[in-house]
Amino acid sequence: MNNALKVVCVLVFLCGCSAEDPPATAEKPAVGQVQTTSTAVVDEQRIADIETNEPGAWLTFGRNYEEQRFSPLTDINRETVKDLGVAWYKDLDTYHPVQGTPLVIDGVMYFSTPFNIVYAVDAGTGAEIWRYDPEVPRVTRRRACCGANARGLAAYKGRIYTATLDGRLIALDARSGSPTWEVDTVIDHAREYTITGAPRVAAGKVFIGNGGAEYGVRGYVTAYDAATGEQAWRFFTVPGDPSAPFEHPEMELAAKTWKGGEWWKIGGGGTVWNSIVYDPDFENVYLGVGNGSPWTRVLRSPGGGDNLFLASIVALDVHTGRMKWYYQTTPGDNWDYTAVQDMMLADISIDGAERKVLMQAPKNGFFYVIDRADGKLLRAHKFATVTWATHVDLDTGRPVENPDTAYLDNPKWVLPGPGGAHNWHAMSFDADRRLVYFGSHDLPFLFAMPDEYEKTGLYKRRPGQWNTGVEFGRIERLMRESPDPPQNAGFLNAFDPVTGEKKWVVEQDFAWNGGVLATAGDLVFQGAQTGKFVAFDSDSGETRWQMDLHSSMVAPPITYEHEGRQFVTILTGAGGGAPGSADDLYGSTGRVVTFALDGKAELPSPVERNRDYPEPPALTAAVADIERGEVLFGDICGACHAPGAFSSGGGIPDLRQMNRETHAEWAAIVLGGSKRDLGMDSFADVLTADDSERLHQYMIARTIEARKETAAAEAAAAP
Repeated sequence: MNNALKVVCVLVFLCGCSAEDPPATAEKPAVGQVQTTSTAVVDEQRIADIETNEPGAWLTFGRNYEEQRFSPLTDINRETVKDLGVAWYKDLDTYHPVQGTPLVIDGVMYFSTPFNIVYAVDAGTGAEIWRYDPEVPRVTRRRACCGANARGLAAYKGRIYTATLDGRLIALDARSGSPTWEVDTVIDHAREYTITGAPRVAAGKVFIGNGGAEYGVRGYVTAYDAATGEQAWRFFTVPGDPSAPFEHPEMELAAKTWKGGEWWKIGGGGTVWNSIVYDPDFENVYLGVGNGSPWTRVLRSPGGGDNLFLASIVALDVHTGRMKWYYQTTPGDNWDYTAVQDMMLADISIDGAERKVLMQAPKNGFFYVIDRADGKLLRAHKFATVTWATHVDLDTGRPVENPDTAYLDNPKWVLPGPGGAHNWHAMSFDADRRLVYFGSHDLPFLFAMPDEYEKTGLYKRRPGQWNTGVEFGRIERLMRESPDPPQNAGFLNAFDPVTGEKKWVVEQDFAWNGGVLATAGDLVFQGAQTGKFVAFDSDSGETRWQMDLHSSMVAPPITYEHEGRQFVTILTGAGGGAPGSADDLYGSTGRVVTFALDGKAELPSPVERNRDYPEPPALTAAVADIERGEVLFGDICGACHAPGAFSSGGGIPDLRQMNRETHAEWAAIVLGGSKRDLGMDSFADVLTADDSERLHQYMIARTIEARKETAAAEAAAAP
């Protein structure tokens, strides 16, 4: 595999698309053999008192309202961690990406898995208490840009709240798992809306955003009454059709920054698909707003403009939904530089004054420290390799862009790429050390205008397909013709948000590793693409302990106390892996793994993936048809199967390994939807029969190439 294609394989892998699971057996919620008196009576006061009353609990997505993901527990520390072992584990029967943060409340662990199946288990043993399956249609995965992701739950006053991939918000009784209410959050079912983020609950309201910008949707966040599910308020993040009345005053302000074009027809974007944070000090709720749709500004707003509130942090009044302030990290976003990455709240001394701040490391490569009182930018330091801008001007708050990376006329390698310098993977803040621990990565991308625009100067939304506004269909050819790109790299950082200095950096074997957890035991925990779960020394970055879990990890760990014993838990399975990663070697294994000192449980031994490429049918297409198949594959199939069909992950079907029977079923699968129930939809709405066969012939050519490469490698390795 050449270097350029490796870059894009990793980029597409990080989207998290994965293989079809066996059909899930629908189960009605019921109390299992393990009984509990818990009703998860979590409220604002209980969360505020967590440090004093129950430091061993994990009550919210980020542990408490500050979402610092720092635990004061110390039994597992740099001296004792050598005795850490598996206390219990639970297989989840999924190959899809497992990304969630569990909650631990009153001795019960609650977590969600792909397709939003929710579990309640005994926190000490993993014994199942109840399981709730909202029966999300597996075909929904087609309109989820980045896989069947489910990042977490919320708890409030006896209920567990979950949001589903197909756009529902559901309140479950925490004791039994029975639904108490359900609402449909989607405003337009003609568009490909999804939800992958965790709800947040505060002030009697449940807050939830949505995803789907790549497919051409308009972003918004809705607050629902936590008790009844009735809508309290809704805040749109980008303007709609300018001929219609503005939904609220902020849209009139935003509309002035969108110039020309018909963005509302092709999407607009601005989805809040991950980070929503409640601030009890100011009675604010902060929204991390995503990228534009399409990514390229000239296509959605040809007259320029900042395109508010794309790539912004927006502070709303928690009770009314009215905006108090905003800060835009990437004005006129042109690179998919979302600002949906986890935000955390802290009290920090800056320039001789104590400030209540919000901190975020979004995709664009700058670490932001913002005053929560008024949205004033206090610091903006680079934390990764950045070529799109030289710096952020603290006086104006705006980045100073590098004109050499403009790609309107010619393709350009840019860092970060759409995968970001840091993505949704959780970070942690140690207030005593004044260090933020988080992973970063250098993932370059070759930005180029789409072929349609280059030929006609026009761009039309394509329903049911990605609408990024950059070239994916010809990306293989463009990279083959391009000089060697910058290389991928991954890091774990101990970062001072005030000075921008890194106390230490650990260079990692792969990019795109898991979220982190820091503890008062002087440890930082992180799972990696290698399959290793590692405890690093908080002061030096030295590895204090590690265990091979034989599956890549992207989820963040948590720690909690149960019956006087400290536990650490992580969910495994990335849904796919970079070449050589654990998921690539063994396949993606969805599993909850929980550790404790002197834990004695043993994980099953891994089994290496099959690497055979069966002989395909004869190649009958002309060169031009194969080249057309390559473009179609990059445009339509590459989002899940990776451009070039390298399919670099255990969960993603490697189409080069199709047997003769599957080859014979190609049209039935691709056009007829014969595997729709397993998640592979029909693409008859975007492919003709002739184009389907061109795709097939391209896959046959790729298989022949893979067989030759394998034979050459075996010959070279022979004595």
